[in-house]
Order: sequence, then structure tokens, then C-alpha cells
Amino acid sequence: MNFKTPSIIILTLGVILYTNCTKEEIVNNKIPIAEAGESRTIKLQESEGSATLTGTGADADGKVVAYLWSQISGPNASEIVNEGSSSTEVRKLIVGIYTYQLMVIDDGGATGVDTVSVTVKGPEYITLTLQPANNPAEAVIFGNSTIDETGTDTKEIGAEAWTKYGDPVALRGIFKFDLSSIPPTSVIKNAKLSLYSHPAPTNGHHNDEVRANYGSNNTMLIQKVTETWNPGTLTFNNQPSSASTNQVVIPSTNQAFLDLVDIDVTQLVKDMTGSNANYGFFLRLQNEVYYNSRIFATSKYSDAARHPKLVIVYSK
Repeated sequence: MNFKTPSIIILTLGVILYTNCTKEEIVNNKIPIAEAGESRTIKLQESEGSATLTGTGADADGKVVAYLWSQISGPNASEIVNEGSSSTEVRKLIVGIYTYQLMVIDDGGATGVDTVSVTVKGPEYITLTLQPANNPAEAVIFGNSTIDETGTDTKEIGAEAWTKYGDPVALRGIFKFDLSSIPPTSVIKNAKLSLYSHPAPTNGHHNDEVRANYGSNNTMLIQKVTETWNPGTLTFNNQPSSASTNQVVIPSTNQAFLDLVDIDVTQLVKDMTGSNANYGFFLRLQNEVYYNSRIFATSKYSDAARHPKLVIVYSK
């Protein structure tokens, strides 16, 4: 009998304690609500992009104490800059569809989740081909400080060092394409310039054969013109300056005729678009030592297929 009584007392206490614990747990913690924001579509301008995720959390019977962003799916592993913040930037996005989850945690340890998608589209590229006939912004600069045959009435353009009446003279080319149709905010993907050898140049070498290209070192430069110029009043002595920055070097050749097709002038065109001024291209020999020449057809040449051509690929 004496052994049974303590057992009953212990059992009774156990029931009381269990009953008290159950009453505390009857009060349920409500699950917080997570809002990961609206799904959206973005466009890439370069090889990788970024977006901002902005979420919110609400708790009816307490407060949200923590946030956690994670990537559920996507074409690659993006970078979540502030995964523990309600708002974060995600970087290194490529073309494809990403899904992100936002988890919110309340002060009772309960969690709520929501997802959001980010669709990344590649840039829409536009190809602009410019090959005008009778381009008014085109001229040949020919002569020296005392001899001047500069003008726009010519069917050939290029880079040359020669002699006239025994005096050294230089021939340089200058021309500009109309780039006004490219919006200032555009991103230039690439730009290719084509110049075509003049089949029957009036200048240069004519002794044993007609050649557009001649000389032991006729390396040519394609540069950006850096100041305004007027074709109608252009002379050898008032020709505009040009820059060596981002210039394109065309190697010397011993071929009599050599078309320069799709020369990469992307950086030069970038320097002529957007907020930059467009003053055009400048052709000259790297070393103006006679007798060397590179002679091309102009926009006035009879065969339109041999006019100078510029092809630009850009995205808005």
C-alpha cells in the first residue's frame, strides 16, 4: 500500500503537467505572408544583366524578423547580392527565365514563401547599311603647303605620298556617313567599313602597269576626324585634325588591287555616336614617304557596288 500511493501522486502530477503544456500550445502562431513582387521582363544590352527584386512580409500576430532570397531555377547561377534583405539586386543574368523564392520568418519561427520570375531577353539588334552615292561629306585632300588640289570633284580617294612637278605631295581621304538615325542611347555591337580599290586610278603609279596600291611601305591609317570641316571650303592648309586614338592600321601590301572588306571600325563608330560628335573618317599613310599609295573608289564612282560602305549593328 505504501508503494502505491506515491505512484498515484506521480501519475497525477504527470497528467497535470501534460495538461498545462497542451494549453500553451493551443495558441497557434499564424504563418506570415510573403510577397516576392511582380514578375517582369528585362532586356540585355551587354553580355550580362541585372535586376532588382523587391519583396515584402506581413505577420498578423507578430512581426517579420528575417528575409531570405534564393534562386530556384534559371539558365545559370546568378549572384544574389543581399540574400537576407527584403530588396536585393541579382546580377550575372543571361538570356532565359529565372525563378526566385522569398522566404519570410516571423518572431515565432513560422515561415511563409512566395516566388517571382524574371525573364531576360537578348537585345534586339538593328543592322544599318550605309553606302551612299554622291556623298556630299566626302573629299580628297591633295597637295602640300603651296600646292593644293583639294576638293570633292573626284572619283578616287585614299592615302598616298607622291611628287608633283618634282615636289612631294600627300593625298589623304576624308568622308563622313550620316549616323543621325542611330538613337543616342543605342549600344553599338559592331561596325564594319569597306573600301574598294579604284580599278583605274588617275594618281599613283602608271609606268609599267596601273596600280591602286604601290610602294615598299604603304601601311595606311583609318582615323577619326576630331573637328568640324566643310567640303566646300576645305583646303590642304585648313584640313581638320584627326586622332590616333583607336585608329585602325591597315598593313602594307604589294598587291596592285586589294579591296578592304569589313574592316572593324567598331570603336571609331562608338566614338562618333551617342553623346559624341560625328566628324567622319580620315585616311592617310602611316609614313608619308613617296612613292607609296592606297587608292580607292569614292561615292561618285560609276559602279555603286564600289562606293565606300559602312555597316553598323546596334541595339536600342
